[in-house]
Amino acid sequence: MDARQIARVGVAVALLSVSAWITVSFGPVPFTLQTMALAMLPAILDRKGACAAVAVYLLLGAVGLPVFSGFGSGIGQIAGMTGGFLWGFLIGTIAGTSVKSVLPDRVPQFAQVAIADIVMLLISYACGTAQLMIVGSMGLVPALVAAVLPFVVFDLMKLAVGTSIGCTVARALGVIRSHA
Repeated sequence: MDARQIARVGVAVALLSVSAWITVSFGPVPFTLQTMALAMLPAILDRKGACAAVAVYLLLGAVGLPVFSGFGSGIGQIAGMTGGFLWGFLIGTIAGTSVKSVLPDRVPQFAQVAIADIVMLLISYACGTAQLMIVGSMGLVPALVAAVLPFVVFDLMKLAVGTSIGCTVARALGVIRSHA
């Protein structure tokens, strides 16, 4: 990773942290702007950089820095009822950026990033729902009703905005071609 990529990763970690602090309680899973910040990563960073940003963000939170929603931190947050969404961000980013890397160049950059973002979101939903079911002793339907269904429309809107912002920033930085 060169100095510019490292700087972008640092800015991405900061964006993930700040976006988590913008929180509205909404049942067991808070509404944050993290999804929008995550949606920018596949446009601005390569797979290694995007995954590094999410991993560093999780590490900072795990060791006690208040970077999670509601200024939360610690292993307890990651192991708690909604922690599956957090580590699901990393697995989803790995999968999403991997999918993006194999898409043909003829697919527009916006579509490539949107596909990566949707993969990330679906995996985060799956991991978060699974952990909520286990830790919260919930069945599948109640977990989906509490932690996924109320967020789908808003998350898709945040993905669209994040993808657009990410592609715009990437074009300005010269990371992606301008006709994307």
